[in-house]
Amino acid sequence: MSALKKLAGETIIYGVPSIVGRFLNLLLTPIYTYNFLAGEYGILGNLLAYVAFLQVLLTYGMETSYFRFASKSEKPNEVFGTAMVALTITSFLFVGIISLFSREISSWAGYPQQHLFIVWMGMTVALDAITAIPFAKLRLQKRPIKFAFFKIINIGINILLNLFWILLCPSLLSHNPDSFVQYLYSPRIGIGYAFLSYLIASIVTFLLFIPDLEIRKMVFKMEILKTMLNYGWPILIVGLAGMVTLNIDKILIPHLIQNGQDPMYVVGVYAACGKLAILMTLFIQAFRFSFEPFLFSHYKNESSKSVYSLIMNYFVIFGLLIFLGVIFYIDILKYFIGPSSAGYHEALNIVPWMLMGNLFMGIFYTQSLWYKLTDQTKYGAIFSVIGGIITLIINIIFIPKIGYMASALGFFFSSLIITVISYYYGQKYFPVTYDLKKIGSYFLVALILYFIGIKIILHGILFPYILKTALFSIFLFFIWHNEKKDLKRLLPKRLNVDGRG
Repeated sequence: MSALKKLAGETIIYGVPSIVGRFLNLLLTPIYTYNFLAGEYGILGNLLAYVAFLQVLLTYGMETSYFRFASKSEKPNEVFGTAMVALTITSFLFVGIISLFSREISSWAGYPQQHLFIVWMGMTVALDAITAIPFAKLRLQKRPIKFAFFKIINIGINILLNLFWILLCPSLLSHNPDSFVQYLYSPRIGIGYAFLSYLIASIVTFLLFIPDLEIRKMVFKMEILKTMLNYGWPILIVGLAGMVTLNIDKILIPHLIQNGQDPMYVVGVYAACGKLAILMTLFIQAFRFSFEPFLFSHYKNESSKSVYSLIMNYFVIFGLLIFLGVIFYIDILKYFIGPSSAGYHEALNIVPWMLMGNLFMGIFYTQSLWYKLTDQTKYGAIFSVIGGIITLIINIIFIPKIGYMASALGFFFSSLIITVISYYYGQKYFPVTYDLKKIGSYFLVALILYFIGIKIILHGILFPYILKTALFSIFLFFIWHNEKKDLKRLLPKRLNVDGRG
């Protein structure tokens, strides 16, 4: 029991910085969208999509390979040194290529005047690739506090620099144009300060790790590198396939959009509205950090499959609550992503599809326990590739016809299809009796309430929200009616635990 508690505690410490980081970055959205035009914000969304791919490409499975071989090696420092030397060399080569061809790359991407943004983000990705192994070493050494501290430092610096350059400096200059701030800030850089903030945060993180690197003692072994590369290349393929599903849309839109629209403007409004679906993503990420340790620690119990089934029920319930909550109150939430006058609300029609896509992706992760517990992780790779291919096909065919809506639909159908396929194979190799009738009823009721909410038009400010709150309450009542037996059984236990506490 103490080992499980330690595992759960470390999982929280490792996971919280990631979740907090995503949440704080979400809070930067109104800062960007209320201070920059959609076209400028589109540059940020487009370039960060490339970054997501490059982060996978530049680490080329080395992080997982390090875990695999350092944990079993009699000389883990040789594995660490080999991985560090390899990643450092490839990262420096990458920065050199990016710097040399930054103008050509920025022109091809659609923002020829912002070639410095390319260089800054290239350097950031390279530094993050290099520090991936020291972070992995902290996890291997079971040092979650230091891991979390370095992550929080990185996040904090990024947030503070964004606030300094985007909010504070323009305000100070407007009141005192001749102040020292003029040497620290230039309005011409604009959204580029977001990239510069990322870079400085990554530099500081790298500097924090220098005492731990023990560069003079670092050993490089070619035979170890070959073994690590052989192990890691399938992980690279899976990672890239996953990035296709999640990020290829913001890369393809500028090259496939038609009707003479400004490509970066389209990416900007699409990326901004997509932020409203990140509430579902945060829920899923938090759930995974707690579920996966629970999964591996309980799968030998006789009642484990019934527990997994119950967990799926409640996962779907909370996911649908988030879906309805965002949709019913989207007229309020939309002001989080910028003013309507700047066009940021133009793509709100993608939000239901993005939310549902994220929900099905979460269901996929939850019921994918079967291939993890049966050591058939090859299926995870196959499903990731299938999802990436579906996403790619839908985007390429339909973006020229229906614009960014194709990207939202591509993500939804990709998530739905791989969930169905995974369920089919899961019932062969590790059958879990999910209560599909109950889960289906939750989806049906939620969708009926959703359509009622969007179809009924009431005038005034107050009445629409009264109606939507009533619809939301109906769903809560329906959940209580179906789950009260389990909830009543759980609540007294919770109270007893508290009473003993």
